[in-house]
Amino acid sequence: MSPYQSLREEVYEANLTLPKRGLVLYTFGNVSGIDRRAGVVAIKPSGVPYEDLQPADIVVVDLDNQIVAGKLRPSSDTLTHLLLYAHFPAVGGVCHTHSTYAVAWSQAMRAIPNLGTTHADHLTAAVPCTEVMTDEMIRGNYELATGHQILNVFRDQQLSYREVEMVLVACHGPFTWGKNPAKAVYNSAVLEELARMAQLTLSINPAVAPIKQALVDKHYFRKHGSNAYYGQEGY
Repeated sequence: MSPYQSLREEVYEANLTLPKRGLVLYTFGNVSGIDRRAGVVAIKPSGVPYEDLQPADIVVVDLDNQIVAGKLRPSSDTLTHLLLYAHFPAVGGVCHTHSTYAVAWSQAMRAIPNLGTTHADHLTAAVPCTEVMTDEMIRGNYELATGHQILNVFRDQQLSYREVEMVLVACHGPFTWGKNPAKAVYNSAVLEELARMAQLTLSINPAVAPIKQALVDKHYFRKHGSNAYYGQEGY
């Protein structure tokens, strides 16, 4: 058995979901997962096409970004993932894509407003968008700076990473996270659909207002929290 086989297989399966959901092309994007007890993160190798990917290709690094298992270079976004794990202690998986509609909002440098109940089913706030990175940050440790851009927008807007599991990095693209790699990918698929719905809505009515708070609360809290009643236990 290869080192960290279970974690690597879990991350492998999550990465293969990205092209199946139409969230990536070619080698775009990556998913990681963390084993906090072991102090390691497994992540997609840089530049490997999804159709060629195997569980043994998944790279395992420690929390200082030193390779502990695997022969390939880890994703170039690894430091961003590691910073999110360090500051978001309940997160078990992180996903980054270049999905079309989410990237369009990122390139427009706009948060995705909460316009309807589909959005409210998943989060009460707008999907935040970071500030544009400064030249100094770009010239420095770019991937680490990307992580700090995410942390900054959550700090400045006083958002909870547990309630808002997605963000747009201005001029770049989306990052999502969750309790495990599969949930991080799920949130990426949800984000792409929210971005698409918002774009279509604003094309029909550019003056539309955000959904009213009573509907936000109803839809969010019937799925989340101690009084949730949507769905079935175990699903």
